[in-house]
Amino acid sequence: MTSPSVTLTGGVTMPLLGFGTWKTTGEECYRAVREALDVGYRHIDTATMYRNEDQVGRAVRDSGVPREEVFVTTKLLPEQADRPRPAIDASLAALGFDHVDLWLIHWPPAGTASPSTWREFLAVREQGLARAVGVSNYDVDQLDELVGATGVAPAVNQVRWSPSLYDPQVLAAHRERGVVLEGYSPFRSTDLGDPELVRIAEAHGVSPARVVLRWHLEHGIVVIPKSVTPERIRDNFDLFGFRLDDDETRRIDALAR
Repeated sequence: MTSPSVTLTGGVTMPLLGFGTWKTTGEECYRAVREALDVGYRHIDTATMYRNEDQVGRAVRDSGVPREEVFVTTKLLPEQADRPRPAIDASLAALGFDHVDLWLIHWPPAGTASPSTWREFLAVREQGLARAVGVSNYDVDQLDELVGATGVAPAVNQVRWSPSLYDPQVLAAHRERGVVLEGYSPFRSTDLGDPELVRIAEAHGVSPARVVLRWHLEHGIVVIPKSVTPERIRDNFDLFGFRLDDDETRRIDALAR
């Protein structure tokens, strides 16, 4: 089964369901990414900060899945904000790729939007080293500052997101600006034992974790669950045999209130 996708600025297609690799390094990371690709994931998220780009790249190459079928994201360290071009060159060398599909400013440099860094990102995109560029952990005002300075909005803003953090105004603000919202750490701030989640999960014969991930997809939000356990990796991908109806989605939305 294939994951539904969203089209980014410039026509780049990004799968809504991705595989996260935070805090996973070495052979553990390699095995997890290989398992994810074998299961059917076609979107892998890494970052310079994670120190695993080499293992992610090796897993993609060894998987037998054509490179053009795997959407790969990596991210710039904030302390490299004044020298982004050497940073993307180093990331590509570690990955063993000639481009990434998405490159993100991992955190606002020194807490600022940093339009100068964003201009460099746009230049990297124009040079074909990244098919799309975006940001991570930016607020809406910072997105507006980048647009005001360059006329170009980030394709993606990757932020911490879960039912307990659901904010329809933030989601709407991103969509008004043409910025795709991508959520990370879907389980860290979620009580998977919440009675509402459990009831909905039991109604579908699935785990509460799968309900949380399906909830992201119902909202059209990109989500990148992470695991190193083969059974969990497979379970997290198994989202396409059920749907949440509007009432169930609203009940999960209400967990943030």
